Amino acid sequence: MTKMPPLQKTLVEAVNLALSHEMRRDESVVILGEDVGINGGVFRATEGLREEFGVRRVFDTPLAEALIAGIAVGMSTQGLKPVAEIQFMGFIFSTLEHIACHASRMRNRTRGRLHCPLVIRAPYGGGIHAPEHHSESTEAMFAHIPGLRVVIPSSPKRTYGLLLSAIRNPDPVIFLEPKRIYRASKQELIDDGESLPLDVCFTLREGSDITLITWGAMVNDTLKAADQLLQLGIGAEVIDVATIKPLDIETILCSVEKTGRCVIIHEAARSFGVGAEISAQIAERGLFYLKAPIARVTGYDTPMPYYKNESHYMPSVQDILDCAEQTLDFVRPAA
Repeated sequence: MTKMPPLQKTLVEAVNLALSHEMRRDESVVILGEDVGINGGVFRATEGLREEFGVRRVFDTPLAEALIAGIAVGMSTQGLKPVAEIQFMGFIFSTLEHIACHASRMRNRTRGRLHCPLVIRAPYGGGIHAPEHHSESTEAMFAHIPGLRVVIPSSPKRTYGLLLSAIRNPDPVIFLEPKRIYRASKQELIDDGESLPLDVCFTLREGSDITLITWGAMVNDTLKAADQLLQLGIGAEVIDVATIKPLDIETILCSVEKTGRCVIIHEAARSFGVGAEISAQIAERGLFYLKAPIARVTGYDTPMPYYKNESHYMPSVQDILDCAEQTLDFVRPAA
């Protein structure tokens, strides 16, 4: 058997590579969405797939997100494995009727007779100077719905492996792609069909002084902060949550037990977010591991501003450093 050569791929190219691999492997995989066929998607994630697999397996839809989700749910119950693209996460709200009321409940509603092997892909997050409704980070909304998996990759390798697993999964997956890092860097990967496990966190860096927990585009910023902390002699353990629902709390708790300090970083608004859920679970199950209060570095409880003020909204490397240093400096008051 010929060994596949490694390829240098960006994150968005890894999406394309995973889709094409799975479509060659499994004829039941189909792709639908606005402009995914002829144009290859607004970010060119599906470029070339229509030419390779034909219009019956890669097809453009009207500009109607509710229709895209409804068709995809129906397909998924009848033997197909649809991968539906929503052009931007800010356009995803009209799909909620089908996702929350049908896709997420299908297995339960039919007592296991039907399942819903459906992937909803959407570019999410800010950082590209987009107009209104193009920069949302509302992953917590989907994580709150029983029956859904919510996956957010942070590198080309993890994008490739996690998307393969999402397509192969028998239940619906919301797959959110951080568009700020679509083309930020390239990574060597092999198109060998090897998937990565869902429902687990990835420990990207070992450390003994503080745990930094994050996902999506903020992983890159968090790793940069960890590099600067290391120059100060501080070992930061960096955890990429990757699958925010179901949450791999065991990996997080093991890290917090080791370090005693924890900072959670996310781009989404602060209140009622995934960071708050992680914080609550640490408090419930690992309170006595902590040497300092759990801290969060987040966006604000406002809509993402227009590009002129976008950088003021999004957490920066310096914000992460400042919060980490405050957490490390915390001294428990005397009884």
